[in-house]
Amino acid sequence: MSDEPQSVREIFITRLIDAPAHLVFAAHADPVHVKRWFGPVGWPLTKCEMDFRVGGRFRFQMTSDEGEPGPPFGGTYLEIVPHRRIRYDNSFEEPGSPVMVTTISFDEDAEGRTLLTHHTVFESKAMRDDYLGQGFEEGTNSGLDQLEEVVAELVAEMGGG
Repeated sequence: MSDEPQSVREIFITRLIDAPAHLVFAAHADPVHVKRWFGPVGWPLTKCEMDFRVGGRFRFQMTSDEGEPGPPFGGTYLEIVPHRRIRYDNSFEEPGSPVMVTTISFDEDAEGRTLLTHHTVFESKAMRDDYLGQGFEEGTNSGLDQLEEVVAELVAEMGGG
């Protein structure tokens, strides 16, 4: 791990979602839902293996709409607090790939909306800058746009908020 300060190695992305935290969490915990929203538009998950428990592993792979496979990646669930927080490490499967740690927090407000905070700490500032240059922020936000659609369907299935 780098001895650079965390503040130069991290990215925060937040989104206020008009749904209760338990539904936003559920959309992260079930591979059926995750496959529908994870990743940028045009690069859906074609591999989505999840052992959703602390110490469990996940393996994902995205494939472009043109059929071009992306590199497989995955990690280990480090912390799961139902309806509140998920923390995991993540890297490409290629040996020696740098590792990032992501914490997703779900904070429900009095109106039943959820502030989702996607906090990623990269191994180094260089890794962070590289990922930003390759569209990490845009890709994450594109996925969160799709997440909002999936969660809206979950809300509708429950007959409202």
